[in-house]
Parts: sequence; C-alpha cells; structure tokens
Amino acid sequence: MLLFSAAFYPPLQHYLQTPGHLVLFEGQNYDVPMALPALANNDAVSIYQENGVAKIGANKANDAEVVFGIGGFPLKSMKVTVLPELKIIPGGQSIGVRVQTDGVLVVGHHLVESQEGNLSPGEKAGIEVGDTILKMNGTKLDEMSDLNPIVQEYGEKNKPIEVEIKRNGEVMKKYLQPVKGSGDDSFRLGLYIRDSAAGVGTLTFYEPKTKKYGALGHVISDMDTKQPIEVNEGEIVSSKVTSIEKGLTGEPGEKLARFSSDRKILGDIQKNSPFGIFGMLHEELTNGKLNKPMEIGLSHQVEEGPAEILTVVSGDEVKRFDIEIVSTTEQKFPATKGMVIKVTDPELIEATGGIVQGMSGSPIIQNGRIIGAVTHVFVNDPTSGYGCHIEWMLQEAGIEIYEQDTAKAS
Repeated sequence: MLLFSAAFYPPLQHYLQTPGHLVLFEGQNYDVPMALPALANNDAVSIYQENGVAKIGANKANDAEVVFGIGGFPLKSMKVTVLPELKIIPGGQSIGVRVQTDGVLVVGHHLVESQEGNLSPGEKAGIEVGDTILKMNGTKLDEMSDLNPIVQEYGEKNKPIEVEIKRNGEVMKKYLQPVKGSGDDSFRLGLYIRDSAAGVGTLTFYEPKTKKYGALGHVISDMDTKQPIEVNEGEIVSSKVTSIEKGLTGEPGEKLARFSSDRKILGDIQKNSPFGIFGMLHEELTNGKLNKPMEIGLSHQVEEGPAEILTVVSGDEVKRFDIEIVSTTEQKFPATKGMVIKVTDPELIEATGGIVQGMSGSPIIQNGRIIGAVTHVFVNDPTSGYGCHIEWMLQEAGIEIYEQDTAKAS
C-alpha cells in the first residue's frame, strides 16, 4: 500500500519527470517539474522563480550541471547543454520543384524488333528499372541527348558499350550491345529513360544569415520507379495553387498548382534526402504571416496538444491553420516520422479534407517555435498524418545545431 501510494506522491512524480539531460538554446527557459531547491555549477544557466514556477534559464552556450537536493543533500543531478542562439524564418509558400538527375534514370524496358527477334538489350545486359546510368564508355551523361551519339557509334561498330550504373548506392559496370531496329537504321537499347522531374511542394524554412533553406520534408522519388532521385542540379520557383482535389478515406488528395507566369527562380537545389530538398535561396522571402526569425523547438520541447501549420490552399496566399500534435517522440537519431498530427481547423478540412499532396513541408508552429514539417498523410484518415522534427531538416540543410564535441541529448 505504501509503495502504491508513493507512486502518486507529487515530489516523486516530479523526480521521475525531470530529464537527466536537457538541451536549450540561448535565451530559452525550462519549467522545472521538481519542487526541490536547485543549484547550477556555472553561469551558463540560472535558476529562478516566475509566477510561482521554478525555471531554468539558458544564459550562454556551455555545458552546466543542475543539482536538486534537500538540506544540502543532493538527490538528483541534471546535465544542461546550452546551444548558441539559432533562429529561422518559417515558410509556408507553395513552390515549384524542378530537378535534373545525376545521370539518366532507367524507368522501364521495352522490346526492340530486330533481326535477332524481339528483345530488350538493356534488360539482357542486366540493367534494371531504378538504375541510374552515370557513364557510357567513360563519358558522363548529363541528359538523355548525350546517349544517342554513343549508342549509334557503337552500334555501327558492333561493339558493346561499357555502362557505369548506380544501384542502391553501389556503382557497377555492365556491357550493353545496341541492336538495330527493323524498319529503320537506328540502334536502340530497349530502355525507357528520364533525366528530369518536376512537381510542387511547400517551403519549410530558411536561415536569414546564410539563406540556406529546407522544403518538402520527404525525399523526391521518381513517379514510376519510386526510387529516390539522384539530383545533379535543380531549382525551386514560385508557384500558385489553382485548385484542390480533396482527400478521401483510401484516396489521398492533392494540390493542383502551376509555376508562376514569371517563372522566377527562388533558389537552387543541392540535396535530395529523406527529409526533403535543401539548397540556397537567391533572396529573402516573405509569407505575409510570420516573417521574423523564430526560435526552434527541439524534439524534447514538442508537446502533445494544439499547434499550427502554415500553408497555401488557393493562389499564393499563406494561411495559418490549427492542428493537434497527437503524439511526439523524443529522438536521439534522425527519423522522418517524429510526430503524429491531426488537422482540426474546419476551414482547412472544408478546403482540402485534411492533409493533401503538395502540403508536404508546411512548417509546424507550437508555442512560438518552429518544431517541424508536415510529411505524410494517413491513407485511411486524410485528416491525420506524420511530421518530422525540425532539427533533422536543419542538419540536412547544413545548419549546425550541436557542436561535434557535444553529446546529443533528447
């Protein structure tokens, strides 16, 4: 009975709720759940009372230790890591995305009618759908038009082409013999290929000093192969939402958008990762709602409960919509599904049915901080989906949060 009662004793509950390691940015504070006297071992943090609540304030970048105790007897210690101040500007703008693949992507096989019968030379050579062709006989391929001269030359010579491909991150060589199609004089490979992709999404944030940005919150994959696209170069442009196909149970909705008539290039694309696309903006952008630098909420600072997203549902006007953080995971390592979110805003549900394609990358705001981005929708419930924590997008963008010699905490 005593043990059972002790589990509901407030000081003990506070003791259990207090983390062993706390990470804050300069200027942030933390409400201390433990109702015990506390003492910090240096001036990186301060302990104070505000409206009857004990708080730890982050003063300057350093590591500190806070010790809780009674009558001079220490009961628990907590390591506090204070990081340099970092603020970013939220996005929400609809963007058009254009990428050029690194090499050319194989998206299918087809049969070539030849004197040898119907066959696909590419498939016969062991080239698979989803492979990226990087080089032919040592010549780097930047676009589809680079292939034909090599194919015709080696077809005429009746020599196989040494093909360098990338498959699941591994580079390998294959030997491909072009075949002359019946009824014409051209040689063929029996492959369907693609060298570019385009789509729409949402800008998540940018860092005002460096103009580094992040968008989408998920990887760009080829529509046919479902494989991540190896980006050689790309750009983001302004776009306008023309209409919405509302999401239904079992059928995700979609934003229909077009690139703006001026086709103004907003920035380049340098990286395509599981957390989205990243690069440099050419100039500052405004969303008309929250244009001042905002604090970052790390994964352990995210709370279950009300939040907001910034996104566009018509034209190019960014609006704020209410959502709920249903659950959140304090993550020690990068993972794309850190939060489960639910759209609660009647206006957004009426307009879109919930989360739709093209909304990916919409920044999530809670307690005046950017905490993450919308990434995926639940197929069986379009009002709900996943979000990723902002710290992983910042890391992918090359914006350092944690010093290399500082232990990552959550």
